[in-house]
Formats: sequence, structure tokens, C-alpha cells
Amino acid sequence: MQKRKLISLVLLRKLLTTAIFSIAFVALFSVPHIVPSSKDHKFNDKFPTTKNLQSWTQELAPPHLSKTLLHTSKLNGSKRDSNYEKLWKPPSNRGFLPCTKPTPNYTAPVESRGYLLVHTNGGLNQMRSGICDMVAVARILNATLVIPELDKRSFWQDTSNFSDVFDEEHFIDSLANDVKIVKNLPNELVNETRMVKQFISWSGMDYYENEIASLWEEYQVIRASKSDSRLANNHLPPDIQKLRCRACYEALRFSPHIEQIGKLLVERMRSLGLYIALHLRYEKDMLAFSGCTHDLSLDEAEELRIIRENTSYWKVKDIDPVEQRSRGFCPLTPKEVGIFLTALGYPSNTPIYIASGEIYGGESHMAELRSRYPLLMSKEKLASVEELEPFLNHASQMAALDYIVSIESDVFIQSYSGNMARAVEGHRRFLGRGRSISPDRKALVRLFDKLDQGTMTEGKKLSYRIIDLHRRRLGSPRKRKGPISGTKGMDRFRSEETFYANPLPDCLCRTEPSLQNISHIAQ
Repeated sequence: MQKRKLISLVLLRKLLTTAIFSIAFVALFSVPHIVPSSKDHKFNDKFPTTKNLQSWTQELAPPHLSKTLLHTSKLNGSKRDSNYEKLWKPPSNRGFLPCTKPTPNYTAPVESRGYLLVHTNGGLNQMRSGICDMVAVARILNATLVIPELDKRSFWQDTSNFSDVFDEEHFIDSLANDVKIVKNLPNELVNETRMVKQFISWSGMDYYENEIASLWEEYQVIRASKSDSRLANNHLPPDIQKLRCRACYEALRFSPHIEQIGKLLVERMRSLGLYIALHLRYEKDMLAFSGCTHDLSLDEAEELRIIRENTSYWKVKDIDPVEQRSRGFCPLTPKEVGIFLTALGYPSNTPIYIASGEIYGGESHMAELRSRYPLLMSKEKLASVEELEPFLNHASQMAALDYIVSIESDVFIQSYSGNMARAVEGHRRFLGRGRSISPDRKALVRLFDKLDQGTMTEGKKLSYRIIDLHRRRLGSPRKRKGPISGTKGMDRFRSEETFYANPLPDCLCRTEPSLQNISHIAQ
């Protein structure tokens, strides 16, 4: 009897010991792993490092986002993850760092010949590059630049002024040693006769120094009716090229209220771990302009055709959508992007920031991408109604928020090589930041068609093909591409790689070996 009691007591002790160890083990490994906010990113310097996710969501996140954040796994955020090298590690900057300082021969602005008025055209990034080009043109012409007028008549009908989108005082002050810039024409010249001129696209120094400069003899004010692509990409003096970079990457800063919310969006994305910014150019204007109708209904295709027909400044009206897609001229659909990301190996818990306007067809076209990647975020999801309210109905300001989050992302992926995609890729090259993936749409379409036809299935074979196809398309430094061989006239200039998509060699220089490990440059 006493022996049985002793045995029972021993068994009880063993059970208690096992239970205590089990509780301790569970407690040890259930502590949430929080990735600290990066301190070497430009848009994070005003916000504290995330120490407590629950506290953070209560203080900063809008109510509809808190539950998502609190239940999100952050396995993708660790550099110890075996997939980090394959999926997230930035490509080597190969020793290149920004070098935008002028040469020793560069002088302060000389006496102004007259005033240059500029009417920008297009969306945010088309206007942005045009403004930087006009800074350089004003320097070439020895002209005083009047703060450019933003496009209010394009597809987006945005009423924003320059100071609503950009930091006007910073723009003027930071370029004071390059170009004289004023906010308005002097009163005595407001009613003066002015020359309205559409500068010839992709023009070099000779055009501006000879043909345009001679107009100052007759007029005190010249108005440039368009600003996009008015300056050559290549074969310009080094100081003019460096000035373009100073204007774009240093002087043309977003206005304080845009920067503040942009930084907040970045911080909220970073709380989810390493993230992808996806520029999903699947918007009504893009599809109407390009004539791309793959996977759309007949009614949707007809709606887009009518928009294209009724938009007077879009010159091409009759477009074969099948040919467009086969030549790689169409943006990837949300479904195709999902297949692409899966093939590259990004897991389903990857946070993805959708940088775009309203997706055409809404959830009906986003469902398949969302089924693969549930953590699809956007400015509308990350910010509260009150935080986003000042930017609503202002397409350029909303696009600026997307630009900030895209620049700071760990990976940037474009579905179409438009103005924003090129601008973000170029800016990230300049900063040496993250990896940027530019899908080979022409090759991908052939693979996607095989999936649709059933001659190929998703799996290792497709993944190998797609990974091999994009192994070298990660945004590492390389010299800007010149015109395609055999092209002539305007097509020759059109075929060149855009200056703002790749500022090398003009604005990036190799450093000393001791500095080659620097990967992030303060902007």
C-alpha cells in the first residue's frame, strides 16, 4: 500500500515537472518578434522605432487596420530567413554613389535675359521630370524661371498648385546657385506681350542656345506650352546633367504635409515587415490609352474604347489589343502579377503596397491577386479617413504618397513601364536603395498564354523560367541605354532610355574601395 503511494507521488512529480517545462517553452517562443523600424530611411526620421505593436496600432493606425496588424505574421521580415538573399537582399551598388556637385568651372547665374514661364503637362511624374528639365533649360538660356504651373486640364482634372505638391521655398533656395527662380512675374510684365512656344522634343544645347535664345531680343517673357521630354537624354554637358539630378533628387521635395503622411504610411508598412511596393498600372486611363483589354468583359472594352475616342489629345484611336499585348505594350493584369510573384517565390504572407489610383473593375479584377496575397495594402487602408481627407480629389498629391512609399520599399515592382515606374526606378538607383524588378512583359505574355491554353502548369518549371528571365533585372547600377540601333529621327530619341530612369553615368560615380559598402545614401 505504501509502495503504491510512493509510485503515485513520483508520477505526480513527473507530471508537474513536465507541465512546468511545457509552459516555460511555450512562453519563450510565443513572444512576438517585432522588426524595428529602419533608421536609415529618409521618410522615417520623425517617427519613433516600433517597440510595441499593440500600442502602436492604438496610437497611429486607423481602427479598420488595427486587427489586421495585430494578427499579421512577420516571418518575412527577418534577415535570418533563408529566403532573404533570394527575395529581399538589395543588389550590389558596385561602388556607385551620388555625385551631383558641379565641376570647378561652374559659375553662379549670370544676368538674366528674361523670364521663362512653364506650363507642365501630364501626371505627377511626367510634370516632375518636365520641371527638372526646365530648370536646366533656364540655366542654358540664362533666364529667370517662374515657378511652373501644374497641369489642371489633363485626364485627372487636378486643381493643385505647385506649392500644394512641392516645397516651394526649398525648391527656390536650393537652386539659388544654379538658376534664379521667382514665384510670379514682376507686376510690370504681367500684361507684357509674351512668346508662346512649344519647344521641340529631345532638343540639345544648340537648339536652346541658338533658336530659342534669339527670341529674347524681341520678348521679355517666353512661355513654354509643354514641359515633357523637351531636353535630350544624352550628349549634354556634365554640369547640365548634374543640375537635372540636383533639381530632381534634392530640390524638388514634396510639400511638408505630403511628406508627413508619406512617412506615416511607410512606418505602418514597415510594421508588417519587409514589403513590396507594387505599381499596379491597371487603371482606367492607362487601359483606355493603351487599348489593352485582356481579361476584360465586352462592356468594359467598349467603355475604354469610347474614352480613347473622346480624348482629343490621345492621337492613336484604332488599336489591336491582341497585338499590343503580344508586343509587351500592355500592363500586367492583377492576376498575372499574382502568378509572377508566386513564381519568384514570395510567400503568401508578404505585405504588398498597391501604388496606384483606382483599379479598373475594382475587386472583380483584384480577387485572384488577393487570394494569393491577402496582405494587400494601400494608402486608403493604411490611413484613416481624417488623415487622407486633405488629399482626396487631388490625383497628384495622392500619387506623391504612393511615390514616397515606393521609394522606401524593400522591393519595387512595376506592372508597366510608365512615367511613375521609370521615375521611382531611377530615384532608387540614385539612392542605391532596395531591389527594383522590371518584368519582361513580352516574354511573360507567352508564358501566361501557355498557362491559359493548358500547355504549361504552375510549378517548378514555370518558376525556373521566370526567375531565370528576371535574374538580371533587379535595378543594379548600369550605364544608361542609348538609342536602338537602326532607328532614325524622332524614333531614335524615343528609343533611348529616359534620363530619370537611370542617372548613370552623369550623376553616379564609383567611390574609393573603403566606401563601397555604403548602401543607403541620405537624400
